[in-house]
Amino acid sequence: MSLHLSIVPLTSLIAGILILIMPRLLNYIVALYLIVIGLIGLFGMGNIRFH
Repeated sequence: MSLHLSIVPLTSLIAGILILIMPRLLNYIVALYLIVIGLIGLFGMGNIRFH
């Protein structure tokens, strides 16, 4: 049996846990997420999948 983790749900889970532990991190996590998504959209790396 093999376990395949996708990077998006894993980072969402980690971000959610960090926000619960330290709510002040919310601004930084959201800003970082938006920057990363924007860069992926600009450079067309949306078809890259991490296994």
